[in-house]
Amino acid sequence: MAGDAGAAAAPSAAGPAQPAGRGPTTPPAETESGLPLDPVYCPGASEPPPPGSYPFVRGARPDGYRGRLWTMRQYAGFGSAEQTNQRFHYLLRAGQTGLSTAFDLPTQMGYDSDDPMARGEVGKVGVAIDSLADMELLMRGIPQDEVSTSMTINAPAAMLLLLYELAAERKGIDTRRLGGTIQNDVLKEFVARGTYIYPPRPSMRLITDTFAYCTERLPRWNPISISGYHIREAGATAPQELALTIANGIAYVQAAIDAGLEVDRFGPRLSFFFNVGNDFFEEVAKFRAARGLWAEVMRERFGATDPRSQMLRFHAQTSGATLTAQQPLNNVVRVAIQAMAAVCGGAQSLHTNSYDEALALPTQEAAEMALRTQQLIAYESGAANVADPMGGSYLLESLTARLTEAARELIARIDELGGAVAAIENGFYHRQIQESAYRHQQLVESGDRVIVGINRFTETAQQPVEILRMSVELEAEQVRGLSEVRAGRDQDRVDRALAALKAAAGGRDNLLPLMREALAHYATIGEVAGTLRSVFGVYRPGDVF
Repeated sequence: MAGDAGAAAAPSAAGPAQPAGRGPTTPPAETESGLPLDPVYCPGASEPPPPGSYPFVRGARPDGYRGRLWTMRQYAGFGSAEQTNQRFHYLLRAGQTGLSTAFDLPTQMGYDSDDPMARGEVGKVGVAIDSLADMELLMRGIPQDEVSTSMTINAPAAMLLLLYELAAERKGIDTRRLGGTIQNDVLKEFVARGTYIYPPRPSMRLITDTFAYCTERLPRWNPISISGYHIREAGATAPQELALTIANGIAYVQAAIDAGLEVDRFGPRLSFFFNVGNDFFEEVAKFRAARGLWAEVMRERFGATDPRSQMLRFHAQTSGATLTAQQPLNNVVRVAIQAMAAVCGGAQSLHTNSYDEALALPTQEAAEMALRTQQLIAYESGAANVADPMGGSYLLESLTARLTEAARELIARIDELGGAVAAIENGFYHRQIQESAYRHQQLVESGDRVIVGINRFTETAQQPVEILRMSVELEAEQVRGLSEVRAGRDQDRVDRALAALKAAAGGRDNLLPLMREALAHYATIGEVAGTLRSVFGVYRPGDVF
């Protein structure tokens, strides 16, 4: 069972039970988040309505995965657009059904590859994208109207979405058929990740501008993926991940309504992104609780009447924070447990981490093993044959109810503080996460929480694994390519487009059409982001929101 140190050994006349078992002095069992567990569960919790029915606790679709499997994505991106394009094609040939794109830190922070701030980071943790030329190369040979693409990008999310749209247009693709997601969740950047650019309020403006743009031009695109993943990776518990994520979602919906958008026009395209930890039953219950909570929020708080607006759809990713550099092949098992929890919890999309990610970017072999893990679950485990396969379990229904109540209480506290933005500003989110992270570390260091290969069962030689390394020439090559783009473009048109963007940033017009005009003429990410910086300013920790 997930969370147990091992099978309990029966005591004998020869001596006490083995150390790995539970004995009379063992503290009461609890979930990874600290929820107490009874020794056995009996009928008690009322059974929620069937899958596909409000509040969707048991699943978004009545038939679960029988009509369509979840989208299998492998987060990929490193080095140049050409290198990442090659990995994309490889993964699609291997059976991946959706793309998930990682960007390097300069791109995430709105800097070009030749900016001094980018030095030493170009292409290191994701692909470097400076202009439309790079996006065209990244998507070379990719049927953008047939493959759903997710992009993990936040502060410059609108810019990357526009580049993706422009690249499809250059191929003659009807962009209304483009399907995918941009993360575009800036609030969690201020809490858990740190790749913000502008202060929160202009950042929220860009997000609601993106909602409006997608509603009109990209109806199949998800304009935001409200992310609990990074909140959990930073040390939050499952109830905290639920509550803080949904509170952020409430803030985005309210901002969109305040900007004049109708909830049932943008509500069906909102999506979520959750972490999957090792505590199998708690994670399954967490996903069920998330659906119920969001349905309640959208119907009761915002008056959404379209069932698609009430229906929480989510991408899940196995937990990077649980992977260990020691005994890295153990991570294959961890990822399989976590992936099964996501499937039993009803994820619409799933990324499985590679076993070598605690050491470096995934090798091709490790990425394929991660994809095969999903395929084995889909086609061999039987987990996809019924909707909500664990529904009705006394334990699971009890955990779902506990998580729902704990998250509701925390959301109410955030409401009392004035909502998500105010709660982030006064440090409430940070304190919640830090206290949980500290408690977890205490449990690991005391040995009360067992991490196999770290604080128990360490008597194994280090397992050698191949490491993917980036060429030292990569940065220079990217900078050379960027220089060629600048030399070959119509600089007057770029300058005029950037000037129009700057003027509009001081007003209230939707900024995406103006950003699109600049990017279409090969303005760079750094130039567009820099233009907005000159108006919006830059957020630094400690600034008043």
